[in-house]
Amino acid sequence: MTSVLVVEDDDAIRTAVTRGLRERGHAVAAVASGLACLEHILREQPQVVLLDLGLPDVDGLTLIAMIRAASDVPIIVVTAQDDDPTMVKALDSGADDYVVKPFGTDQVAARIRAVLRRVGRDPAASVVKVGGLVVDEGARRATLDGTVLELSRKEFDVLALLASRPGQVVTKRELLAEVWQEVYGGSDRTVDVHLSWLRRKLGESAAQPRYLISVRGVGVRLVDPYAEDA
Repeated sequence: MTSVLVVEDDDAIRTAVTRGLRERGHAVAAVASGLACLEHILREQPQVVLLDLGLPDVDGLTLIAMIRAASDVPIIVVTAQDDDPTMVKALDSGADDYVVKPFGTDQVAARIRAVLRRVGRDPAASVVKVGGLVVDEGARRATLDGTVLELSRKEFDVLALLASRPGQVVTKRELLAEVWQEVYGGSDRTVDVHLSWLRRKLGESAAQPRYLISVRGVGVRLVDPYAEDA
């Protein structure tokens, strides 16, 4: 599951792209301005940014340079401007690819896969090992000490997100946004229930955690129970 930020001020296009990418298994957040884009990148660290150049507050080319000053996140420009000078400026400013409107969602999804392969972040090749836990996001398969874990779709998505950031605290808001696409909030109880089910399958509990360490009032982090600083 790739986390994608859609930056588009046209409501209809933003909604269509967001829906289409979610239907293809991506975790999608969407904003309508350049400043909101920068805030989201710094706070959430998405894996790919789809960026429209015609934003209301910041020139798109300027925004690319601003993003590059703060992050190496892959940027795919999505715009109606199909002239060569604009395309060259966008790529020279730091964009990784360029898609001209109108476009199909399948095309954009393919561009996302291609960009991630080029920068070495292909989710299909992402296998994370934490202690005796191995999470293969491409195969959607997780094993614990060599035994395959029987996980529901959401349980795996929660585990995969935590495994993508081992040792780091992932907030419940982030889990709701990326796993349940509840960008503007949702029930913490939903996260708590799934974490409880996940803990049971990992052979632990909230009272006696091994891999899933809760940080009260913040979220949860995935740790190696065999590490000295776990």
